[in-house]
Amino acid sequence: METEFTPISALIGGVLIGAAAVLLMWSQGRILGVSGIVGRLLPPASAPDRGWRLAFLGGCLAAPAIYALATGTLPDIALPAGLPVVIVAGLVVGIGTTLGNGCTSGHGVCGLGRMSGRSLAATATFMLTAVATVFVVRHVLGS
Repeated sequence: METEFTPISALIGGVLIGAAAVLLMWSQGRILGVSGIVGRLLPPASAPDRGWRLAFLGGCLAAPAIYALATGTLPDIALPAGLPVVIVAGLVVGIGTTLGNGCTSGHGVCGLGRMSGRSLAATATFMLTAVATVFVVRHVLGS
């Protein structure tokens, strides 16, 4: 399996994520943690500040259409695994973000930017787990 290095799109994406984090902190005084934003839209944890959470989620869902309008092409999204694997992986990530009290955007982007020791430990755990998972899937299982 080969991957493609795309520094320009990665830089643009990183700048947009950082800008979104700053904008949310400035406008709402909130950390941009996607798992917390989405999780608090679901019962029983429904938050009273649903408006900006729904707007954020709507923006995430509308992003591919905005990209298509801006570039004239649809984003190239490939699932290297079947839909059942992706669903199970999503559930495992959801459980992990609940246990870790946050996700890569909350801990990795915002927490590290605030010099949080807890976020440093969480981000190191995310990254080590990702490296181990890729190693096992590619080199042990041979997928």
